[in-house]
Amino acid sequence: MKPRRILRRHIVIPLRRFGRNDQVVLSVLAVVIGAAAAGAAIAFRDAIAGVQWLSYGFSSEQVATEIRALAWWHVVVVPTLGGLVIGLFVRFALPGGKPQGVPHVMEASALRDGRMSLTIGIRAAIASAASIGFGASVGREGPVVHLGASLGSWVAKRLHLGRVLARTLLGCGVAAGVAASFNAPIAGTFFALEVVVGHYALSAFAPIVIASVTGTLISRAHYGDFPAFILPETWSIVSFWEFPAFALLGLVSAVAAILFMRSITFTEDVVGKLPLPSWSTPAFGGLLLGLIALAFPEVLGVGYEATDAALSDLYPLWLLLALIVAKTAATAICLGSGFAGGVFSPSLFIGAMVGGAFGILATQTFPELSSGHGAYTIIGMGAVTGAVLGAPISTILMIFEMTNDYELTIAVMLATVIASVVTQQIHGRSFFLAQLERRGVSLRGGHQAGLMRRIKISSVMDDRFSSVSPLTPIAEVRLKLQSAPWGELFVLDADNALCGIITYADLHEAAFDTSHDSEINAADVARAVPAVLQLSDHLEAAVQVYNLTGEPHVPVVADKKSMVMRGLAHEHSVMLAYQRALDTARAEERGEATSRGQRRR
Repeated sequence: MKPRRILRRHIVIPLRRFGRNDQVVLSVLAVVIGAAAAGAAIAFRDAIAGVQWLSYGFSSEQVATEIRALAWWHVVVVPTLGGLVIGLFVRFALPGGKPQGVPHVMEASALRDGRMSLTIGIRAAIASAASIGFGASVGREGPVVHLGASLGSWVAKRLHLGRVLARTLLGCGVAAGVAASFNAPIAGTFFALEVVVGHYALSAFAPIVIASVTGTLISRAHYGDFPAFILPETWSIVSFWEFPAFALLGLVSAVAAILFMRSITFTEDVVGKLPLPSWSTPAFGGLLLGLIALAFPEVLGVGYEATDAALSDLYPLWLLLALIVAKTAATAICLGSGFAGGVFSPSLFIGAMVGGAFGILATQTFPELSSGHGAYTIIGMGAVTGAVLGAPISTILMIFEMTNDYELTIAVMLATVIASVVTQQIHGRSFFLAQLERRGVSLRGGHQAGLMRRIKISSVMDDRFSSVSPLTPIAEVRLKLQSAPWGELFVLDADNALCGIITYADLHEAAFDTSHDSEINAADVARAVPAVLQLSDHLEAAVQVYNLTGEPHVPVVADKKSMVMRGLAHEHSVMLAYQRALDTARAEERGEATSRGQRRR
């Protein structure tokens, strides 16, 4: 064999196949998206600093310290006027005149094949950066997640990638955004998998890890290898008997998380009932925020200065308790009135104050068994945040990456799991899912529901059916029923509009009694149509109809206005189509579909 042929067979062709492999392509794209998302996270923080400098005259995360040097009117006027700017921008620049965040990413992943608009993502990021720069008590991580996801989706759209790959790249942007924000690549990875992608298959896990690591490296190159918060050198669990206190802190954290989430929805409901245009409500929210900040400037912005102070045991008990109330109220007012931003930072803030206050009380009660206020503070951070976000795994990992303390992480695990379970049982869902449901979007069933919504009834419809007119004599109805598919006749008028259904059970005495045949026709024995499906409906709508009516064969009409009959949707056909789509999706997630395709080639 010639050397050129050997080279082609053993090197060139395998390399080409390797380059066409989806996992190789995803890995390369993951690096690109990870770098882009990290750059976007850096640019987002710079944008916050720029707005802050223009509005307050400083660009620093030490907001509470700097604010105290300003005049009282400055503290009140900036968030008020800033709210007006935000309200107008959101009203005219974002779909529906509403801010966007992590819930929209979850919706895109589960129901829209991972498709998001980069233009809207950039506009949403601008609104969030400006909100935080004006002092809004919201988080910056949620907007970064949304922006990173928009970047991943844009790349997938430009390369015309399919549903599974698009969702994976969406997760890459999410992971890189979280990792760059917290210098926590493991937490970034699991947040994307736990909250957005919804599975841990290797086909998604590998590129998301690559993107998360890439985002972390770029963030560290820019900011240095430092954790998101200033932490003491070490903590140590003093006694095994302290774990009941950690469990109790989990219960307290659940209460704080539930009150926090319900305060936001309550404020949204109150604001929604005000006789004011939506673009004006952030200005009133900013006014209330400014008044709160006169007494507690710690509530302004993301609040990391106050969180660091709580971790270092610098706040007395009364201030910790006051800041729990003040931050909860401030964040509820900001998000409820229409400011843009997330809940990650406020959850960490409130959790730190809850844990710090609990730690002081626990230390005063059992001083010889306490690990110190700071340990309880960081445990409270994890517990409240995990319960609010509905992401206990990634929250626990984030705390572990920040502390590098395995022993303390065990305590965080206990409190976070208890807080998450209690919150789920009482509140029913995470903040993100609650926000989606308030918009009328349900992710129940997750990606499986999304699969059903992608398949139209028209693709599984059976166009074989027997029909009669309303005036068809009963004798002819009997004859047609004997040969009718599925044992059903459909009564159609002159325009082929569905009027009723006839089965043998509907005939009653007329099924065997022929003495009144001259007096009875199809319209007399037909029963009303229990339910119909439209050609534009999807499989999920069909399943709902089956559950509601118990009918295994449901008529399909062109639309409910004309009621022109087009066919039948059989329950067994619908479920078979769903099962095939589910098997295909699972194979794609595991990379099996791609491997089979390569073998066929």
